[in-house]
This record gives sequence, structure tokens and C-alpha cells, in this order.
Amino acid sequence: MKVKVISVLEDNYMYLVIEESTRDAIAVDAAVPKRLLEIVRKEEVVLRAILTTHHHWDHARGNEELARLCPGLRVYGADERIGALTHKVTHEQELKFGAIRVRCLFTPCHTSGHMCYFMWEDGSPDAPALFSGDTLFVGGCGKFFEGTAEQMYINLTQILGALPKETKVFCGHECTVRNLKFALKVEPENEIVKKKLAWAKQRDDEDLPTVPSTLQEEFLYNPFLRVTEEPLQKFTGKMDPVEVLRTLRTERDNFKKPKERPNPQAMLAFDWGLFSPFLEKK
Repeated sequence: MKVKVISVLEDNYMYLVIEESTRDAIAVDAAVPKRLLEIVRKEEVVLRAILTTHHHWDHARGNEELARLCPGLRVYGADERIGALTHKVTHEQELKFGAIRVRCLFTPCHTSGHMCYFMWEDGSPDAPALFSGDTLFVGGCGKFFEGTAEQMYINLTQILGALPKETKVFCGHECTVRNLKFALKVEPENEIVKKKLAWAKQRDDEDLPTVPSTLQEEFLYNPFLRVTEEPLQKFTGKMDPVEVLRTLRTERDNFKKPKERPNPQAMLAFDWGLFSPFLEKK
């Protein structure tokens, strides 16, 4: 099983999962059909199915066009609002694509019909993969658009958090740097957060993805998975894990990244008009 990480739109990820023995492939959150089909052709695979985590346009908008271009394409999801849906799936339902096995994990909150997909191959030495959509991010979790803190707590602790710790986490957006800046505000003494943030900034500077992480790592730096830890309780002023999570999400929603202070020499150069020749239209 090979996972192709595909950056699309402003900060979205879609994924192409390739069954290497048959050269069949499954797409996860196929938002940009043209880009996906370019990679399908380049990899010389056959696209058999789409797994959609939720109905938001930046995750599902390519479904109709792909269904038109690829007759017989199966589209899986848990929400009737997902375009071109052919197979509605339920919690813990298992699917099979060649050697690739998929367990559907229902995680309502970001949307009421959000589904994550846990994938593995029997007998493979490779770690399993979790496609977590907008439920679990590297260093963060999704907004509670259609659900509650109670639901997200169950999602993160009892459903996703209970998966094998070596599971690789492939999320729906690249927002790791901002998530970890917030995590550092919450836990300023957490050395693992500091190291992961420095690494994520470097990846960002090089225009490289920060996915996948692993569940084991997430428990060390993701505040939304650390709601029983003392620093998190101190930051939120709450003891009950659900209340800690609720308060954290509110704080994260209102979190503004610190403004970069302008370089004094650059500001002087603008004042003196030194950049003018470069800014004039030719």
C-alpha cells in the first residue's frame, strides 16, 4: 500500500492510495479531479473508488466530475450531502480493495456525517494509516461546526485515540505550524511541542507537507489529545476532560498568530524609495 500525498487548493490534502500488486487505487477526498487524474495516469493505476470524509466542497467537490469521467467509480461516505454518493457507509463497516482493508470510523462533530477511514494490509510490516479528514489534524482538531465537545471527546479518545499508536495520521489540511503555535501557548514548557514546531516551520519554508504524523506523536504535542494532563487543566481552568476540550476549542478559534514585526532596515528602504525601481510597472 502506497499513499500519495497531494496538495490542492489553499491548504487541503487529497490522497491516492495504491494497491501495488494490482495497481488499483482509491482516492480520499477528491477535491480537484484534474490534478488527481494526472497522478493516476503518471502512476499507471486504475482509480476504483473515492472515500469522502465529509460533504464540504473542499473535500467532495470533485466527485461528480470523476464519476462522469470514470464510469463505474464507487463513491463512499456517510452523508447524503456528499456528491455522487453510491455507497453510504456506517460506523465500523469494513471495505476491501484487493489487499487493502478499510474500517470506517464515524466521527460526527465537524459535520454531522463525518467519517474517518482506517486502512491496513494483513501481514504487512508497514504501519496502518488513518485518513482523518477534518476531525484530527497534526497538532489540532477540527472546528465543531455541526456537533459538540462531547462528540469530539469521544472521537479523539475512544474512536481515533484507541487505534494502534504506530498508526500514520493523514489529515485534511496543512495547518500544522499554526496548530503548534497554539499548542506552545497552551504548554510553553513542552519541549516536544517546541521541537515539532521548529521542524514544521522548516517543512513549511521548503514547501513540503507535514503529514503524516503518528498517533503516538500526537499524544505528546496535540493539546486536544492531552486534555487530562495538568498543564492543559491549568491553562483552561477546568478539570473535566470534556470541559477542557470545549475551552481549548474556543481558545483555538480565537487564536491569532503573532504578527511578524517588520524588519527595520526594510521599512527604512521603503521610506527612502529604494524599492521603487522594482515596483514600477514596465
